[in-house]
Amino acid sequence: MISKIVIATHKPYTFPEDGIYLPIHVGAEGKESFGVMGDNTGDNISIKNAYYSELTAIYWAWKNLDADYIGLAHYRRHFSLQKKNSEWDSVLTEKELSPLLEKYDIVLPKKRNYYIESVYSHYKHTHDIQHLDKAREIIAQDVPEYLNAFDTVMKRTGAHMFNMMIMKKEYFHLYCSWLFPILFSLEKQLNIQNMSSFDARLFGRVSELLLDVWIDYNKIAYKEIGYVHMGKIDWPRKIRSFLAAKFFNKKSLLSDKRVAF
Repeated sequence: MISKIVIATHKPYTFPEDGIYLPIHVGAEGKESFGVMGDNTGDNISIKNAYYSELTAIYWAWKNLDADYIGLAHYRRHFSLQKKNSEWDSVLTEKELSPLLEKYDIVLPKKRNYYIESVYSHYKHTHDIQHLDKAREIIAQDVPEYLNAFDTVMKRTGAHMFNMMIMKKEYFHLYCSWLFPILFSLEKQLNIQNMSSFDARLFGRVSELLLDVWIDYNKIAYKEIGYVHMGKIDWPRKIRSFLAAKFFNKKSLLSDKRVAF
């Protein structure tokens, strides 16, 4: 059984040495190489990275990677079964992953919970809600059988975020075959050229919520495990931004970069 977890990165960094990991330089098209595989090889959408974020690594894996299980992590965020002496010691290993894959076809990070609002209202308070509303219209038109699952997920107060997953190859290919046509249709309906760089990264954000839609509709059992973040997180700032967006519509407090990039 061969498992590969691609690590989306846009710069040189320390990467796990375990053989299951494959760093991918996202947005590599037109950029200088720093010694890892670029997402601009083979069949790719590297040129869309400014809008699709880590999804260009997922697309590359879908079209070019041959493995029994395929997953995604980020250069500063990795799956973890348990906290050990350090963050790097805590990163999921192939030895730890293999027993999980004997029981489950999908492994996901533990849900992020918003507690005081739904995932839909959280998106509305922090981003332009037309992104999700138009995605719903596309689902209603192109894959209407998923509409109830979409509405159910939007009402929840938690979701599996970061586009992190490890999937059996067959499921990974089915998911990507479902996801990317929706996103490409959404791209055609939005004027991303006039958006700020922060707002234009909407496709990665929308897909975070669509993952649960796809899993829920297909009723696939999954295993949740933890994750570790490399480096310090400014939690007071994140909490202030969350509360300001929720109660005062202060979207400007949000960083112009996604946490993972």
